[in-house]
Amino acid sequence: MVRIGNKLRQAVGFNPTRKSHGMEVQEMCKKIKSNQITLPLYQRDVSWTLKKAVDLLNYQLFGKAPVAPISMNEISIIDTEKMVTQISFVDRNVISNDKILNKHLSVVDGQQRLTTNFKCYINHPDFINIVLDVSNAKFKIIEGSPSDSQIPVGVLLNEDSSSLEKFLTERNLLAKLYPLLVNVRSKMHTYNYTINVADDLTEAEQIEWFEKLNNAGSRVTKIQMTFSKLKVKDFDIYTEYTLPFKDAFKVFGVEELFSPFTTNVSYPIAALNPAYETIIKGRKHNINYAPIPSDTKEDILIKLEISKLREIISLTLKSLTLTLEFLDDVELLESADRVDYISYLIGFFAYSEFDSLTDIPQNIKNELLDWVRTVNFNNQTNSSRRSLFNDLINKSLSLHQTI
Repeated sequence: MVRIGNKLRQAVGFNPTRKSHGMEVQEMCKKIKSNQITLPLYQRDVSWTLKKAVDLLNYQLFGKAPVAPISMNEISIIDTEKMVTQISFVDRNVISNDKILNKHLSVVDGQQRLTTNFKCYINHPDFINIVLDVSNAKFKIIEGSPSDSQIPVGVLLNEDSSSLEKFLTERNLLAKLYPLLVNVRSKMHTYNYTINVADDLTEAEQIEWFEKLNNAGSRVTKIQMTFSKLKVKDFDIYTEYTLPFKDAFKVFGVEELFSPFTTNVSYPIAALNPAYETIIKGRKHNINYAPIPSDTKEDILIKLEISKLREIISLTLKSLTLTLEFLDDVELLESADRVDYISYLIGFFAYSEFDSLTDIPQNIKNELLDWVRTVNFNNQTNSSRRSLFNDLINKSLSLHQTI
């Protein structure tokens, strides 16, 4: 006798694709601005480069097939105990539960695409160098002021339709370009995304859905989800730490060290280990607290008081600046072709007591110079990488004892 399970009967009786529907970009932007479309707390920050944003805009204007659907969770049951905390787009402010109404939409997959369109809609300063080049018939990134044939995307696609008219009038281009650009604006605003909707998913179900959709691309990592939940304590790991961390690399022209997606998160979090041991453990080093991705301590760090976590972050960022200044000063910044050089030196300076480059005695600079020139990170096991860091930390402590 064949037994038919109830779970199979329930599955064939429910078709989620019937809830799919279309929504225009302009409507989604309006809903994002009024916080009718938000993000679940676990969502990571915006990761797309300007080039990725430009690629999307060009595809929406010229593409011959629709962009992939947006996936949203519709919150129809307001259960404050089970509901995932919601945050706004771009500034990531927490949305209080009393502002969440029935049929509220929370984005499970599509944040990067929606944020790109929304930043155009609100003329966000991040997009100040993105223009529609009328002569070359494409969106592009420019340096400096736009020429007469280049229309800033935040003007072209602004929520206020008068922005475009005013911009063209000031340049005596209204009669020549306005009719065409109105059509471009209309096409971009009325571009229709398919919205796949689920009802009242738990956090675990949302993450599972996201990972099924992104099994060939970026995933919401455990590190990101762990730290993102501190947003309810008014702490944002992205704005307070990982973005300043990456910005320091940009200042010194070595941002390419952070091109891999995994490096963007794992290395900055691992770099907190030395400052944690310095501030919390009184410089007592455990071998598995090296600044390497396999040794990240997010579960420990999020249990700290926010004031202590900020103290650790402050010391790490200070040590990062000192590291980059040192490598630049000894003209080894370009040869430090792996982020490990910088992560390990961050650890050295976190254990040290130097406030600036001028405080470092020449003998210590010479020791560090030799270390950078001779250390080898290639084909090292995690155990070997931990030993390399342990040796460097011992050098830091012994050198300080002689000062």
